[in-house]
Amino acid sequence: MSQQNPRLGIALMVLTTLIFAVQDGISRHLAGEYNVLMVVMIRYWFFAAFVIAIAARKAGGLKQAAATTQPILQAFRGLLLAAEICVMVAAFTLLGLVESHAVFACYPLLIAALSGPILGERVGWRRWTAIAIGFVGVLIILQPGLAVFSPLALVPLASATMFALYGLLTRYAARRDSAATSFFWTGTVGAVAMTAVGLWSWQPMTPPDWAWMAALCITGAAGHYTLIRCYEVAEASAVQPFAYLQLVFASLIGLTVFAETLAPNVALGALIICAAGLFTLWRERRAAR
Repeated sequence: MSQQNPRLGIALMVLTTLIFAVQDGISRHLAGEYNVLMVVMIRYWFFAAFVIAIAARKAGGLKQAAATTQPILQAFRGLLLAAEICVMVAAFTLLGLVESHAVFACYPLLIAALSGPILGERVGWRRWTAIAIGFVGVLIILQPGLAVFSPLALVPLASATMFALYGLLTRYAARRDSAATSFFWTGTVGAVAMTAVGLWSWQPMTPPDWAWMAALCITGAAGHYTLIRCYEVAEASAVQPFAYLQLVFASLIGLTVFAETLAPNVALGALIICAAGLFTLWRERRAAR
């Protein structure tokens, strides 16, 4: 058991969100030039190699990491995350980083809302109120009923829903499997699934884009490593609020690198979603105590 160090944990979470935001920017570039399935497939090859290397170094090796009494659940988790990544990367190309992340930021609210029916957890009226306020923020971003409403805005919402379900199933799997086992199944199942669908979409890449692909793979592994270290040195409840910084970093990349714009309704909606999400995290921490 690593010694608890909340300050180091917060620093690692901030670094993780920055790395993942850079990864999203690279994904947006590559998916704008090549098939999304191919981009995610190559990313998963490196991710699976990273997962297998970590598992091989631990006591018990690959056999211990793969051991589970709930293989169907673990396989479904792996498939769900791979599909969610494909949907979110597609959202980057359709809407850009700013709007995609503004909508995606509602996933903690979805986790809170679905934790009752899926995990049997109790959600009090305060958290339900925060969830409702958060979805007002989503509606402000989506602007349903207006002439400018684009159905494409539902793509990152679908991604957020899939990621929330993945998070809940990860919690459920943790009742009987270790985090190392879940991590192993996530990487390997995702790589197999993406190879099955991605090879059919293979396109030749230019040397500069192969360099960007290498950077995408490296940032993916680095982000997962810093996240693992983060949870080793600090409690999840202490560092989770700082995960919202990914919205800030990704938006800055979208505005500066890809010349995206920040519409007033998107900024207002994102602030409401983040405030509601931070409140639900605080209530969960209080309830856990």
